[in-house]
Amino acid sequence: MQTSHSLPPGPPGFPIAGSALDAIRDPIDMFTRGTQEHGDVVLFRLLELRYVLLNDPDAIRRVLLDNAKGYVKSRNYAGLRVLLGEGLLTSEGDQWRRQRKLAQPAFHREKLASFVDAMVSSTSDLLVRWKSLGNTPFDAHAEMNRLTFRIVGKTLLSKDLEGEASAIGDALGVALKWANEHVESLVRIPPSWPTPANLRMRRAKKTFDDLIYGLIKERRGSAPKNDLLGMLMEAKDAETGAAMSDAHLRDELLTLVVAGHETTANALSFAIYLLSKHPAVFRRVQTEVARALEGRPPTLSDLPKLSYAAMVVEETMRLYPPAWAFERQALERDEVAGYEIPKDAIIGVSPYVLHRNPKLWENPLGFDPDRFTPEQKERRHKFAYLPFGGGPRTCIGNAFAMMEMTIVVAMLAQAVRLDLVPGHELVLDPSVTLRPKTGVWVRVAKEERDAPKRQKLASATA
Repeated sequence: MQTSHSLPPGPPGFPIAGSALDAIRDPIDMFTRGTQEHGDVVLFRLLELRYVLLNDPDAIRRVLLDNAKGYVKSRNYAGLRVLLGEGLLTSEGDQWRRQRKLAQPAFHREKLASFVDAMVSSTSDLLVRWKSLGNTPFDAHAEMNRLTFRIVGKTLLSKDLEGEASAIGDALGVALKWANEHVESLVRIPPSWPTPANLRMRRAKKTFDDLIYGLIKERRGSAPKNDLLGMLMEAKDAETGAAMSDAHLRDELLTLVVAGHETTANALSFAIYLLSKHPAVFRRVQTEVARALEGRPPTLSDLPKLSYAAMVVEETMRLYPPAWAFERQALERDEVAGYEIPKDAIIGVSPYVLHRNPKLWENPLGFDPDRFTPEQKERRHKFAYLPFGGGPRTCIGNAFAMMEMTIVVAMLAQAVRLDLVPGHELVLDPSVTLRPKTGVWVRVAKEERDAPKRQKLASATA
């Protein structure tokens, strides 16, 4: 039994390195074993760092909400800060509060309504192309990246970025790989040094900057558009009347492009995988969609009628949260769940591990969207489910993401059934985000491919 002010328990690890090698090799396994062997507050020693993993909702609430001012983003966000600048994900203090206040109106529900058409039309184009593939297998993860990037372009920038998808996707892969390796490096080389990795990062960053600064320049002085860029350009500080500078716009736009594209694509890829593995759940989505939409595309007013599709998305993010871990750093000594948190200790919260905690979830490894009925959600601790983070820094785009993912899942169920390619296994890549390392390889189900032939034959014999 712990005594007040004692450090949390945890694995001793190796001399000097502690658990650093485990963190590099397989951080999910390290976190999972740590909570199984030492409880829901675990201290890992990573070289000179003290890293405390919280897997208890009350303890997490203490750090993210009750004493949020006592913590800042950890130093491990330094790599993302090089890429994203001082956007909402990486900024702190007064600057973060000012930027959040400026950006918040752009994410109100009435503003999001205008984005539904872009989500529906982009998804419709994707489904037409899938149906033309016949028996050819394809990587649903690559397809979801392409789709969500196109949706982000249309809704954020009023620009169809399908032509730039390949170059931007490659640059994003390079940048996120660099950011992840920068965090994991035992010796961090300054980004200014001209190493091969740093030079690749600079080229990737230039690809983003050329696109975004070019769009900002193009829009300055022109008539405002009803997209997120237009809303952010029109936003003004209530106290000072100041608008966002080009540099701030760049940082916020890039943050939203990366967050709105990468994480949503990952979640949709995992949803496709899970629906392919659970045909009864898929059929239930089909039934709901058929009843709600009667064969037509969805509109904003249809979303309340697609509740089970939304529950599938929520359960997918319980099992495979794209933001699988996030961190804070203690500004001063604190006490959490009866344990001492030393000054400068890094606090880790892993939604992946939290969402599989058997103390919080019955049959935690099972796929059961009914966990997310209104009644179940009402009974659950508010900090037991954190796919979008928690506290004041909850993801600003959570409503946008849920709307987009619900629409996409509903339209997929309405149009096609996807079968996993035989022998395909899901391999996780827990880097900056949680993604399927080897993709999600599927093909359109045989009965779906044969449907046009049956319709043609029926017409010919009528």
